Amino acid sequence: MKTVLFACVHNAGRSQMAAASFNAFADPSKARAISAGTQPAARVHPEVIQVMNEAGVALENLVPKRLTDELAADATILVTMGCGEACPVLSGVERDDWPLDDPKGQPLERVREIRAEIERRVRTLLAERGWLRP
Repeated sequence: MKTVLFACVHNAGRSQMAAASFNAFADPSKARAISAGTQPAARVHPEVIQVMNEAGVALENLVPKRLTDELAADATILVTMGCGEACPVLSGVERDDWPLDDPKGQPLERVREIRAEIERRVRTLLAERGWLRP
């Protein structure tokens, strides 16, 4: 079982959307995703909850988590999204950076565009690794 860790600053937008999309499209016998932030917010951004609900994914009960060494210990891949130098470099863990806009405070149409870009990147990652849900 491979674990992909999606990390952003507040774990209230991009990383939550990415982990939820990953887990929706991934073969659960091969890979799973978790998410965290370097400075977690109190809750997931309302605009993110709304656009993910439109896609059939409920995020309203999720609580942003702090990115810790313990949480990162099981990661096979770390995908960072806007946390720059604040995101750790993990020894032996593959790292990728997805330069995506922060959805916080953005109009819903822009948040939908960010969601679509995240879904595209997630599907590409899953296809490249052979982890897509059958």
